[in-house]
Amino acid sequence: MNPEHSDEEAVYVISIAAQLSGMHPQTLRQYDRMGLVSPGRASGRGRRYSLRDIASLRNIQRLVGDGINLAGIKRIIELESAVANMALEMAKLRTEVDALLEANPPKSLMRREQPSIVLYSDPPN
Repeated sequence: MNPEHSDEEAVYVISIAAQLSGMHPQTLRQYDRMGLVSPGRASGRGRRYSLRDIASLRNIQRLVGDGINLAGIKRIIELESAVANMALEMAKLRTEVDALLEANPPKSLMRREQPSIVLYSDPPN
């Protein structure tokens, strides 16, 4: 593995990805067709896998070993992706809300000045 490549960079051909994941190349092709893993493509349309793809393949292998069928695994992957996207969106919104609150604190949180009390005495008759 080359340390100068990022986890997202699709550099591994299917035979190497199969070895790294402990699966048969045909299994990787099946998972690609099903949408469980979506490797990049080289100019000749050959699949290229990233380290992230290989980690996903290992996760799929673990789930299969736990007795989950491929349709269930696909749904798990979709739900995990949706949860991750929502967490990112929520973090962005939290940052925006915090910035807005800092710039415009709600009136209930603003410190109010104590009103001055002026007492008038009755004018003499």
